[in-house]
Amino acid sequence: MPRRPAQPKPRLGPTLLRLGAAAAGITAGLGLLGLIWPEPDRATEPVRQLSPADLGKAPSRSITLLVIGLDSEQPGDPINQAAPRGPANADALLLVRVNPQGPLQVLTLPANLAVQLPGQTRPQSLGSLYRLGGAALTADAVRNLVGLDSGEPDRYLVLGRTSLRSLVDGLGSIAANPTRALRYNDKSQRFTVDLQGGLQRLKGNEVEQLVRYRDPARPEDSRQDNHQLVVRSLLREMALPEQLGRLSSLLQSLQNKGVVTNLSQPETLSLLASGLSHGETVQFTSVPLTPSKAGQPLRQIASSAPSPLWQAPGVSAADQ
Repeated sequence: MPRRPAQPKPRLGPTLLRLGAAAAGITAGLGLLGLIWPEPDRATEPVRQLSPADLGKAPSRSITLLVIGLDSEQPGDPINQAAPRGPANADALLLVRVNPQGPLQVLTLPANLAVQLPGQTRPQSLGSLYRLGGAALTADAVRNLVGLDSGEPDRYLVLGRTSLRSLVDGLGSIAANPTRALRYNDKSQRFTVDLQGGLQRLKGNEVEQLVRYRDPARPEDSRQDNHQLVVRSLLREMALPEQLGRLSSLLQSLQNKGVVTNLSQPETLSLLASGLSHGETVQFTSVPLTPSKAGQPLRQIASSAPSPLWQAPGVSAADQ
């Protein structure tokens, strides 16, 4: 039987060479594409940081907000935490003007400023009006004192001492820089101030000590200075990118802890969006007062005070 001729064995060498060359070409081509359209490294991409504008749309006009800080733990408490005991008084009064195109303006109003109500024979303190007629009566008196237009203040915000502590603790703490150590002890109110001087982080109970402290040598001026210090510190802290993302939930939790306001949540975020964007340039104004007299706790507005008492930015007295 004739033998079949042997089949030639496949030559793998040239084939492997061709496959290797093709793979090298593909790899080189992909590398060239990578140079032209490089794939971003997700791990090294910067994370977008929030800004105040992310909170909401700023208001289209200036808005005035009356902030009332009470001497009780919460607005609805029948007994305050001050002396003499009784319904809550306004212990701190701030009139805030949020300007969409300009700096935040804050007018500090002394709680012991004398006001004369219609039908009353004797003046009484501005701070005592809250126990008589709440935020509405207080706002009416502030409008007349300051010379605001009808309908202003546009909104009000009433905070008890619990709300202030909760706000600060919700942020973690705030940075403040008292110029010196503050010491005070009031046994009747069971309240003690014990703060170091210098730059430090303050918790809610320490911020309460700061806003309530009065220097015996200059009680009104020191109280207003401390209020300004706390407002600046709060604005600076809330404007931090890491804090902006938690403000919405923080505000919601505060409403559940006794804050009284006619601001809606979107309105509050809108005012914060505008105010925090100019927080570093906030402008404070104090009410000029007549010298204090022994035995007379009420203070009068000085005759040298401007008219109107609080001017909008860019508006002179002659334009009013």
